[in-house]
Amino acid sequence: MSYSIPNHIILILNTLEKAGYEAFIVGGSVRDLVRGSNPVDWDITTNALPNQIQELFPDSVYENSFGTVGVKYRRPDDTTEIIEVTTYRKESQYTDKRHPEQIEFVSELSLDLARRDFTVNALAMNARLEIQDFFGGLSDLEKGIIRTVGEPKDRFGEDALRLMRAVRFAVQLDFTIEPKTLQAIQDLAPNLEHIAQERIRDELTKMMLTPRAINGYILLRDTHLLPFIMPELLEGIGVEQNGHHIYDVWEHLLRTMQHACDMSWSFDLRMAGLLHDIAKPRTKEGVGKTCTFHNHEVVGASMAYEILNRLHYPKKFAARISKLVRYHMFYYDTNEVTESSIRKLIRNVGVENIKDLIKLRECDRIGSGTPKARPYRLRHFEYMTEKVMLDPIDLSMLKIDGNTLIKELKIPAGPMIGMILNVLLAEILENPSKNNLDYLKSQAQILATQDLKDLKIKAINLIEEKQREQDETIRKKFFV
Repeated sequence: MSYSIPNHIILILNTLEKAGYEAFIVGGSVRDLVRGSNPVDWDITTNALPNQIQELFPDSVYENSFGTVGVKYRRPDDTTEIIEVTTYRKESQYTDKRHPEQIEFVSELSLDLARRDFTVNALAMNARLEIQDFFGGLSDLEKGIIRTVGEPKDRFGEDALRLMRAVRFAVQLDFTIEPKTLQAIQDLAPNLEHIAQERIRDELTKMMLTPRAINGYILLRDTHLLPFIMPELLEGIGVEQNGHHIYDVWEHLLRTMQHACDMSWSFDLRMAGLLHDIAKPRTKEGVGKTCTFHNHEVVGASMAYEILNRLHYPKKFAARISKLVRYHMFYYDTNEVTESSIRKLIRNVGVENIKDLIKLRECDRIGSGTPKARPYRLRHFEYMTEKVMLDPIDLSMLKIDGNTLIKELKIPAGPMIGMILNVLLAEILENPSKNNLDYLKSQAQILATQDLKDLKIKAINLIEEKQREQDETIRKKFFV
């Protein structure tokens, strides 16, 4: 089989080999090559010691105790890429469930690969594209299995973040977790408490950026990891909803998030979809299809911010998701929605968030089991929001105003000022390039000598026609 490896990676491998050392690309880069996808980054392992690596690559950095040397590569666009070249090593004594206290350099590749997390990440490939597979990684790749290297409880005991990584890889690669490995995750799930929230956050983000993030949350629940990540989600299991909802709160939240995944929408929308009804279990009153969830959007906004802050997401991100949750229940009825109410909503949620708020409503609908994401009412709401967000066709569009006409051009204050401005506005609507101060001043001086009554009527008619054209264009865009 043919594999495509960048020339600068081959150059590093060949340089090490010509100096008498072994050298392999390793880990996820080999896994991705075998699967036919492009590696995101490249890691190299070698039996050369750090000082020997630096002798071969003088333009490199070594600022750690793990045997990893950063070899610099200057890309064609003049940016620098750091390729990590690490000496074979083995590790021991993970007393904090995350970092090894002892590292020992070794001379055999198999000993280095034995310390890695999963068999599909314990593959190595040399410059001749020959693969070294000591733990059945190729077979597991072919079968679609996530399996630890060696005893599962040993691997997870060394680094508890691997509990989450197993789930993330299973979702990312669309693989299943081997039964013994799965059982070990369930047994050791409480060890996740030893892991920094930032590390958990990073794995969660990668999982949610996959096409089938819904499978990830189901797996987090089944592996007993979810209580240590986002326990609030579990409160929705079995919580029946009212009205048109056909799923309990748990499934509704997951399906709402998944629609954002299906549409390849942003991570922000995926998270907002997951959390938009997070407070329903805590605000529910009554039973059956007549139950209520009064103010769940207000309580949910606070809960969403708390969850994301706990996971150490940036405060700006947490605030944005909280705002989308707070206003996801916006009311829209074509017979009642006014431009004034739309403007108020835009002020509350922010111009930068209004499009995602509409998308969140689409996700909410699909997550509820309704067949149509964008019914007429929602399209009409989109039309109204775009209409009020456009700059109005009025005199404020001009680069000149009445004060300039009066003070600089000495045109007497009175009806003439308004007539001149309306004629100028009509002209720039026809040709926006003329909207500059010098041109408008010269035109104003000419117009000040003319009878403008007829011109004013024509100008007003043209402005009104432009407004009608603009409105019709927006209506057609949203099929209303």
